[in-house]
Amino acid sequence: MNRTERMKKKQKTWRNILLSCFLLLGLIVGYCIFQYRYGLLEASVGPYTEDQSLNADFQGAEPKFGEINILLIGSDSRGEDHARSDSLMIAHYNQHTHDFRIASIMRDTYVNVPGHGKQKINAAFAYGGPELMRKTIKENFNVDVNYYAMIDFEGFSKLVDMVAPEGIEVDIPYEMSYGIGMTLMPGKQMLHGDKLLGYVRFRHDRLSDFGRVDRQQEVVSKLKEEAVSVQNFLQIPRILGMADPYIVTNVDTPTLLSVGKGLFEAKSKPIETIRIPIQGSYSNETVNVGAVLKIDIEKNKQTLIDFLSANGEETK
Repeated sequence: MNRTERMKKKQKTWRNILLSCFLLLGLIVGYCIFQYRYGLLEASVGPYTEDQSLNADFQGAEPKFGEINILLIGSDSRGEDHARSDSLMIAHYNQHTHDFRIASIMRDTYVNVPGHGKQKINAAFAYGGPELMRKTIKENFNVDVNYYAMIDFEGFSKLVDMVAPEGIEVDIPYEMSYGIGMTLMPGKQMLHGDKLLGYVRFRHDRLSDFGRVDRQQEVVSKLKEEAVSVQNFLQIPRILGMADPYIVTNVDTPTLLSVGKGLFEAKSKPIETIRIPIQGSYSNETVNVGAVLKIDIEKNKQTLIDFLSANGEETK
């Protein structure tokens, strides 16, 4: 075989490799589109099917140094236009270290809501949606939130069943029933969507809302472990399609892919958690807006800033 023939064979080989790569890429894109649309078909009409108007109002700062703060809001509006947020978290992700942290803020925390005076922090959502909640967190804790994601609780149940079809294992310490529309019996067991939602929403025990926050953080950590499995990696487009009617967010696709990639790369890393207010930094009081947690603002502000920084450590 002369040199010319060898060159032609080499060019043909590279051409075939490139064609194969383009074909593979086309198949992957086609698969993702099909799975996403299939997920949309599986989902029923949710509260955020047509509502993306909140995105235009949110004025989150651009992320710096590869550190991202996402405001997570759990809402059970039940048809109300101005429902208060039922759960409130700040999810922190470091793109360099792949550290993932969750800071839960108690909904009865007594803070200053810009334009509305002293209120429970969850009132900020009722008065001005995610943007006013962002401003409230910035004013009281000096923490910049870059993005937000708001999920309806019906969507939470559906996502749990897709991410963890076998259920999530929990150990229920005592009977739970009041206020959740079901009865959960004590003992170690696997809970699926609706029952797991009841588990994380129950607050009528000796720990009140503090126990509920602990259960929310427990379930988020276990769902993360399920989500990074190979099986669920292949289902991501379908999961996103099914979640679409129940979630409204301004997280852009590149950021979403970056966070998802990081979680898979560091799937063995546990999620670090914190609760605000921290132990010993608040008092239970009754004011004009009802029962509140009156907190040491400076102490909790510094603790939250430290936790969401590169040197933060787990605190309860």
